[in-house]
Amino acid sequence: MDIVYIRELEIETIIGIYDWEREQKQVVSLDLEMGTDISAAARSEDIENTLDYKAVAKRLIEFIEGSEFFLVETMAERIAEIVLEEFSVPWLKLRVGKPGAVTGSKDVGVIIERGNR
Repeated sequence: MDIVYIRELEIETIIGIYDWEREQKQVVSLDLEMGTDISAAARSEDIENTLDYKAVAKRLIEFIEGSEFFLVETMAERIAEIVLEEFSVPWLKLRVGKPGAVTGSKDVGVIIERGNR
């Protein structure tokens, strides 16, 4: 299985459990590794034959900007559902981070894998 990836996609949204987090947008950072087969695209050089990472990013930006989650765990599950279902991806590995959420830490968050590898 080949992998199409997106690294450090940063999106502003409402995320968190504390009152102050519910009042101001914060940045979340995403890394996605999405299983696919790139051989048809490599032969044809046609975007229709591959997983369009720009379309994935655009869909996730739209979704996350309009969301208001309490937990990164819930956000991660919803993102995985979108990618697996809407883009027919059989497997993905996803990191959702909240940069600066913990004093002294560059980033905190979750990493999940979903689908059949």
